[in-house]
Amino acid sequence: MSNYVGTWGQGFCPAAGLPAGYLGERTSRIAAKRGIRHGCLRLILCALLLSGMGVAQDLHITHVQGNVYALIGAGGNIALQKGPDGLLLVNTGLAQNADRALAEIQKFSQEPIRYIINTDVSPDQIGGNEKIGLAGKTITGGNAAGDVGYLGIGATIVAHINVLNRVSAPTGKAGVYPEKAWPSDVYETKEKHLFFNGEAVEAIHIPAAHTDGDSIVFFRRSDVVSTGDLFNMDGYPVIDVTAGGNIQGVVAALNRLVDITVPADKQEGGTYVIPGHGRICDQADVVEYRDMITIIRDRIQDMVKKGMTLDQVRAAKPTLDYDPVFGSTTGPWTTDRFIEAVYRSFKK
Repeated sequence: MSNYVGTWGQGFCPAAGLPAGYLGERTSRIAAKRGIRHGCLRLILCALLLSGMGVAQDLHITHVQGNVYALIGAGGNIALQKGPDGLLLVNTGLAQNADRALAEIQKFSQEPIRYIINTDVSPDQIGGNEKIGLAGKTITGGNAAGDVGYLGIGATIVAHINVLNRVSAPTGKAGVYPEKAWPSDVYETKEKHLFFNGEAVEAIHIPAAHTDGDSIVFFRRSDVVSTGDLFNMDGYPVIDVTAGGNIQGVVAALNRLVDITVPADKQEGGTYVIPGHGRICDQADVVEYRDMITIIRDRIQDMVKKGMTLDQVRAAKPTLDYDPVFGSTTGPWTTDRFIEAVYRSFKK
């Protein structure tokens, strides 16, 4: 799959090698027979197909829609906007994958990387900032008009100010991220707007969700949203309570995504969503995911109100019916850790 550039169609699950429309047609018929919600069944089928086929995790770039592409396999998903002005990236993946990701980007386009927008402070999303950022070229005016990549400045890295605060704090993650990986253009308002490659690009701050510095990025003409770790098709959403994250903020973020996205034919297609991890989605997928997280939140909230301890909540298995698709007992973000984060959201 390396160097592959594909196109997402309605119901398309490219990593499983399925044709456009296949999952949409098949799951509509199955769901009608079994009384199962179509969107939820589609998520289950695609996840089972991928897990059973031994899909390689090679880096590859796939066309999403309009000017926007997605680089898959570098850690967190990387969104790329391509056009005559250059490249705009959303996130940079893991640090250990930065060389490979940069090589893939440079094979994909010879245009310079002008902007990188960071959606949050997670290492799987911004770990490649230094390597990939320094390979870019900032556009500036005044006495230094033009490209200033030769000065070692690289691409402009945009993020909410809370991202900069956390990577630069002496007691925070400054040791993880060198200074050249820090955001160089921060915003403190609800949104930051750019106009690049002929379309408006909105970085929208989502407070107190995955962390307190989350942004989602909306490419308005292409009709694509990149979410970072607020929305994760490979598992339950990561909630970093110590970094200001909260389950209520995650639900609010998913509701905002539902508001932004607009479906096309038969509730599929339309606005496409690039999640932090996993396959490209549309509004139906976001709605199903939002409903799942809301149900789990309400279950745990009710248990907290009853005075149950964390161990008792875990033993009650509030995520049991969703664990076959989204649960995990290994890795950096397990089901138990997710339950604990939701529990501590209410206790805090």
